[in-house]
Amino acid sequence: MVHKFIFSHAETQRAQSREISYFQEIAVKNFGCLLKTGLISLFISCILSSRTQANSIPSYIVNDFNQINSVSQLSDISADGWRFKTLQALIEKYNCVNNGLSDNTDFPNQKLNRYEFAAKLNACIGSINQLIINNDAATIDQESLTAIQRLQTEFSTEIKVFETRVSLLETNVNKLESQQFSPHVELEGEVIFAVTGIVGKQKAGNTNKPINDNLVFSNRVRLSLEGSFTGKDKLEVRLQGSNTPELEDVTGTKMANLGFDGDDDNEVELDEIEYRFGLGKQTRMTLYGLGGGLGDLVPSINPLFSGSGDGSISTFGRENPIRRQGGGVGVGISHNLNNAVNFSLGYIASNADNSERGIFSSPNGVISQLTLEPTKTTALSFTYVYSHNNLNTGTGSELTSDPFNDLANSITANSFGAEAAWQINPTVSLGGRVGFINAETEDLRTDANATISTWAVLLTLKDIGKEGSFAGFVFGQPPKVTHNSFGKAFEDKDTSLHLEAFYHFPITDNLAITPGLFMITSPEHDNSNDTIYVGTVRTTFTF
Repeated sequence: MVHKFIFSHAETQRAQSREISYFQEIAVKNFGCLLKTGLISLFISCILSSRTQANSIPSYIVNDFNQINSVSQLSDISADGWRFKTLQALIEKYNCVNNGLSDNTDFPNQKLNRYEFAAKLNACIGSINQLIINNDAATIDQESLTAIQRLQTEFSTEIKVFETRVSLLETNVNKLESQQFSPHVELEGEVIFAVTGIVGKQKAGNTNKPINDNLVFSNRVRLSLEGSFTGKDKLEVRLQGSNTPELEDVTGTKMANLGFDGDDDNEVELDEIEYRFGLGKQTRMTLYGLGGGLGDLVPSINPLFSGSGDGSISTFGRENPIRRQGGGVGVGISHNLNNAVNFSLGYIASNADNSERGIFSSPNGVISQLTLEPTKTTALSFTYVYSHNNLNTGTGSELTSDPFNDLANSITANSFGAEAAWQINPTVSLGGRVGFINAETEDLRTDANATISTWAVLLTLKDIGKEGSFAGFVFGQPPKVTHNSFGKAFEDKDTSLHLEAFYHFPITDNLAITPGLFMITSPEHDNSNDTIYVGTVRTTFTF
């Protein structure tokens, strides 16, 4: 057809040279026919060209076509086929791992793809190999060996896939065991909103000034970056902004301070830098570059009260006041002598970053604590604190911060404390603490000394109303000057009592509400001062 088309075209050219007018007339009449003939010829040429190119396909493509699996190698394994029944017989005969094949009546229409079947076959072969290893090869007959060999040959490709995957998995496991950890940094946050009210007639201290009983809405925001380098250490850098006032300014006494206060007009600042790492299986080291406290360097045996975001609503209720003598840069070491005994030691300095003062200048403090857990339901701790110019615990009377009438510029204190916790049953826990501070002057002509005491009883009721919730009760005496060589005028003449109740209720894993109320009788250990009531509803968001 192609050659005919070319011949017609040549004859037409010769005719054109002889009789142009005649050709034009014929061309007009047969134009449609010639156009159809040309298109058909072009289509046939393309088909012939394609066939020519097919004959020149690269050899590697042809080889891939030759390697295509047969239909039988791609089909599923049905329950009524010989492969399925053979494996089922092996499972029943040699007690291979039962993978749903032992009872065909339960799966009358069951089908498995080749990889699923190969997995079950591989498990059965492993069980039979274990029989051979255990010298039970005599129980395996020739017919079974033949069947196993046939199945193993037919599914050798799929079984090799499993062997490769297992080998890769073992390699990854070995790699994880050797490394075990990948450094990472996590962002954690805590946001507190609180509505607080104060009720009382006059400020403490014979000021004759009324207490402003307006409601206050305040907040505290903390963002912490927590990282680790070995998996057994922790680096924490914390930012904080807050506008929760110290109620001392409103009530005239530190005894009324909240346990989460702090007011920097919500200006975000670096609040804490902490690094903890192990020196062995039983020893841990803690470093504070900023924001450390003596109480942070030793364990707490009543932890439900100690948290500022989820514990006691008052500063006094959170921990023994003797542990609050000092803050700043610090270092601590904690060692477990055994499962029941821990010994911790720490040092805090407030001017460690001052080149003119140095690490060992005052104010500073040293703490040591022996913590005992003789049983699963009881715990005891004995604490010693040495401090220099760090008497202000933020919880007692004004005299306890400076019992020597502002005449001494160098005051050392030796403090002793004991604390106990007893879990009576899964719901009820009872705790208690006492503390004594012996303060002495070093720069007066006649050395003076004063004794400060404090105590508290703690009660906890867990899972009240909802799992994870707890009610806390605190009854105690804030720090009080009970003896002073300066004279009776510098002793607290009466006794203030702190009574507190709060209820921590978790709404979700990230949201909790803690309503609470505490009262201070005879504030500043002075019966002439009216009782002060402080109530707050603390809402804590964590993420």
